[in-house]
Amino acid sequence: MIDIDDVHAAAGRLAGVVHATPVVTSRTLDELVGGRVFLKAENLQRVGAFKFRGAYNALASLPADRRRAGVFAFSSGNHAQAVALSARLLGVPATILMPEDAPALKLAATAGYGAEVVRYDRYAVDREELGQRLASERGLTLIPPYDHEAVIAGQATATLELLRFATDVAGALDTIVTPIGGGGLLAGATVVARALAPAVDVVGVEPQVRTVARDALASGTQVTSAIPRTIADGQQTPAIGHLPLAVLLAGGTRVVGVEDASLVRAMRWAFERTKLVLEPSGAAGLAAVLEGTVEASGRRVGVVLSGGNIDATSFARLVTEHGA
Repeated sequence: MIDIDDVHAAAGRLAGVVHATPVVTSRTLDELVGGRVFLKAENLQRVGAFKFRGAYNALASLPADRRRAGVFAFSSGNHAQAVALSARLLGVPATILMPEDAPALKLAATAGYGAEVVRYDRYAVDREELGQRLASERGLTLIPPYDHEAVIAGQATATLELLRFATDVAGALDTIVTPIGGGGLLAGATVVARALAPAVDVVGVEPQVRTVARDALASGTQVTSAIPRTIADGQQTPAIGHLPLAVLLAGGTRVVGVEDASLVRAMRWAFERTKLVLEPSGAAGLAAVLEGTVEASGRRVGVVLSGGNIDATSFARLVTEHGA
């Protein structure tokens, strides 16, 4: 189990490498929800998502011999780009397993950072099983997208920055909200909150059609399901990780669901009101606040906007067709 010391160590490795992304506020948003909302704009992070924090921390923590041999990762896009860029910065060979239907923008960016991309059918193949086999065959170190202590510690630094900013401006937060796919970001938020602000309510948000995080927390054990059909490609994981689940259970973290239409409305609101471009997964926390699924009235709420990797055509189509 990771602790706050691991998070501070990660922050030290990431200093001068990651962007200390801005925390955005909006009087209009505060009036809409009846509270104070602080939006941590990780869509402005390197590679366009919070994932760079965890990937770089994990690679930077590897012994030199394992770096030379190379690393392997599987991802629908943001973790793929994060590992690819981190590997380039650290001089590490990287191979990335990506689904055939991953957004073209994310595929192109991953290859552009110099990684070898291996494609697979996400609806027919178990990516973790395939990834473990390929990593073993090639002698590579697998960098999982969320079930990894150094990855979680790196992701946690986003919440560390958010908590410090909000506390300086308005006092302690009442609620911290992040999306949840595999659970690394939410687990990191839980570690930081329980160490530095134990009274904070930590909430994860997953697509309504994907219930594996809610089911896992209710049952106390990992739950696996078929890949959900949702526009939130960053949250199409069939389960949350063993390590994130243990952190969430120990921390009393909860998870709620939001509809795809709510994700698009949040994307549109963020674009029109704050000029921030969010991908569907990146808008999950904001969607939950706007829809009232996470109560913000009379509260100070910190929301991690986890990513903004979406091409202009897809963004325009979504907000035009579903975001009114």
